[in-house]
Amino acid sequence: MLRIALFTETFLPKVDGIVNTLCHLLDHLAEREHASLLFAPQGALKRYAKTAVVTLPAAPWPPYPEFKITWPFADARPWLESFQPDVVHLVKPVFLGLAGLRAAKQLGLPVVASYQTDLPGFARRWGWGIASEAMRVYLRWLHNQCDLNLTPSCFTRAELQANGFRRVKVWTRGVDTAHYHPQRRSSEWRQRLSGNQPNAPLLLYVSRLAPEKRIEWLRPVLDAVPEARLAIVGDRPSRPALEQLFAGTNTTFTGYLHGDDLARAYASADVFAFPAANETLGNVVLEAMASGLPIVAPHSGGLLDHVVDGEHGLLFAPESWAEMVEATRRLARDAAYARQLGAKGRRYAETRTGADTLDGLLQDYTGVISRQSRRKQIRLSASLRRRGVAI
Repeated sequence: MLRIALFTETFLPKVDGIVNTLCHLLDHLAEREHASLLFAPQGALKRYAKTAVVTLPAAPWPPYPEFKITWPFADARPWLESFQPDVVHLVKPVFLGLAGLRAAKQLGLPVVASYQTDLPGFARRWGWGIASEAMRVYLRWLHNQCDLNLTPSCFTRAELQANGFRRVKVWTRGVDTAHYHPQRRSSEWRQRLSGNQPNAPLLLYVSRLAPEKRIEWLRPVLDAVPEARLAIVGDRPSRPALEQLFAGTNTTFTGYLHGDDLARAYASADVFAFPAANETLGNVVLEAMASGLPIVAPHSGGLLDHVVDGEHGLLFAPESWAEMVEATRRLARDAAYARQLGAKGRRYAETRTGADTLDGLLQDYTGVISRQSRRKQIRLSASLRRRGVAI
């Protein structure tokens, strides 16, 4: 049995792709009977599955209030000493991750880190050019102190390596193809998502409503395809501005959906439209593929590991909203072609099982633990030889 301490910058009740991945991981650790302890910002749930959650003081970040900043020099060492983990996993480390790294180094514990969000890329899109490069330098410094860095796609691994990140390995993602399935299609949900126009082409977006997701790019699609309906699933921080932008159009905002409701929403649509260009993976894309939807997305980021242009959907030049509009119009007006691409995407998704990818992470944990143990043995042997002790 492994004992794993995890540090995350965000956790429930906040919902995003990282939180979903983390919940799947904690469920898997409980199923495999491994012990885990999670550190999260103040306001997070105190327990999830079989994992106790240690919450540390945090304050909302003004530009993005959903994201809470934890004091990077918070002392996590007492909890780690009590828990005695075999390995520490930093999930998207920024501020709390630095506190976890410091405590782990003080205790001589091996450290795994996940690079799951392109924060420098987001900063560029927010117009923070100087901050973007400073953020990249800081994250490189932090990650390069870890024993292993995991990222969800080959695209992102290559990007990180080109920017001087070391010891980078792909930890790919799986999808629950039993939960996300075309058979979840629901006439009731199609009525709701389409504004009671179930025979109209139904476009779907699922993810956080944030500036870096470029959801406003979907607005001209509705002008180009006036017969289409758009459902936007997600919430905050951009929802008020988006509701104003899409006012008077055939758009339905649902807020966050979970569980069976989310699965039915996917399966009840016709096209998954995803404008975001800085995704390290895009879990929602895999969920849409598993649900049988063709994808319209930028030819950029980690989703290129999974979406093949003309095979599972249509990819557009990352900065060309005109190409995005044309790709979406084509699929909205050619239902047979859209179903063909969606069926191929479903077959691909069936090869990406979640349990296999999580078991692969457990093997990575075991690997860094073993390497750390060997390094300690080598240092001990060298010390004994220097003191003239026979080995």
